Amino acid sequence: MEIQKNNDGYESLVITEKTIDVRKLIYDRNPKLAKWIPKFLLRFLERLIHQKEINETLYRNKDKQGLDAVEAFLNDFGVIVKTHNIENIKDENRFLLVSNHPLGGVDGLALMKSVGRVKPPICFPVNDFLLYLPNISELFIPINKIGSQSTANARKFDEAFLSEKNILFFPAGLASRKIKGKIVDTEWKKTFVQKARSYQRNVIPVFIDGRNSNRFYRLAKWRKFFRIKFNIEMLFLPDETFKQKGKTINIYFGKPIPYTLFDNSKKDIEWAQYVKEIVYNLKQNL
Repeated sequence: MEIQKNNDGYESLVITEKTIDVRKLIYDRNPKLAKWIPKFLLRFLERLIHQKEINETLYRNKDKQGLDAVEAFLNDFGVIVKTHNIENIKDENRFLLVSNHPLGGVDGLALMKSVGRVKPPICFPVNDFLLYLPNISELFIPINKIGSQSTANARKFDEAFLSEKNILFFPAGLASRKIKGKIVDTEWKKTFVQKARSYQRNVIPVFIDGRNSNRFYRLAKWRKFFRIKFNIEMLFLPDETFKQKGKTINIYFGKPIPYTLFDNSKKDIEWAQYVKEIVYNLKQNL
């Protein structure tokens, strides 16, 4: 695994035939620990994250950038993206699009493709480790970075909202879980309400139809039951992504919500849940 600096000063991976290397990653981070990890466990981790397949996809598309790379990744997975009422965004500019997050990976790619080809330019706030993917890092804004770079990332976050770019956002911040028998997001954070109002951006509600495997939801349930803080099910998201191969993802676009709606009649967290309810009704109201 080779690391380089991208144009924004962030570290990213150099695309090679072995871009992702679990063994080297563990060894570089903790050489003493690496010596004690059994080889069978390393092989399990490599299979779990689909190291071989991911490396093949990255290397095959190493010369593609931005939305071209996004489309190439989706094509490799054989994923078909179908949009409904996407005309709702065609007359909007500088919008803030908010969506549920059912899959934890490929849903983000599908959203970038569908919106990016109709209303560019776009950007997407994501966990900072995704910036290590050089092909598509130009579409991302880093969030939840800890340490010395947190101030710089906060500045870039605000700069994005000041820009003319259309912003895509997952208010839940993590993939949907199974709650009371239904696949739904956890509580939506109020950040998007505050940003929409502060930067005068209308909100586009979007519903993505999809689900992960039952195993993923069972792991999340067991982890919560045993009060394990480490997000174990997150390790299985690459495998969940590969389970979406050949599937069709339907995306439903709602009508713009004026930022002026978010007044003092409700708390910001209440407005966030209000928009969340709109999102989950989009499919049945089609």
